[in-house]
Amino acid sequence: MKTVCLGSACLIALLTLPVHAADPVPLKKSNGVLVDAKGMTVYTFDKDSAGKSACTGTCAKNWPPVPAGDAPPAAPYSVVTRDDGSKQLAYNGKPLYTFVKDKKAGDKAGDKAMDVWHAVTD
Repeated sequence: MKTVCLGSACLIALLTLPVHAADPVPLKKSNGVLVDAKGMTVYTFDKDSAGKSACTGTCAKNWPPVPAGDAPPAAPYSVVTRDDGSKQLAYNGKPLYTFVKDKKAGDKAGDKAMDVWHAVTD
């Protein structure tokens, strides 16, 4: 009888523990491109390496990093720690950005900019 009660107590304790689910990613596909919660196009930068942003200073002012949430996101998303310690969302290991010259949802002014910026389509 003690074994059954102890087993039931352990099961109840496990079921009441908080669940650490993946952070819902605030991005979605719209018209074939990845966009943020405001509908703004999301970009990758060819000079970044997987897991590392090369866009800092003035670059980051023109191409704001997409911030990551507190919990780890589900694949294919991940989190990159920037040089300033802030957390940036990445897609397939590539850090993600928006572009200051995109003024309204659906704008893609940054796509193919300087042949190194690309709207995320995959």
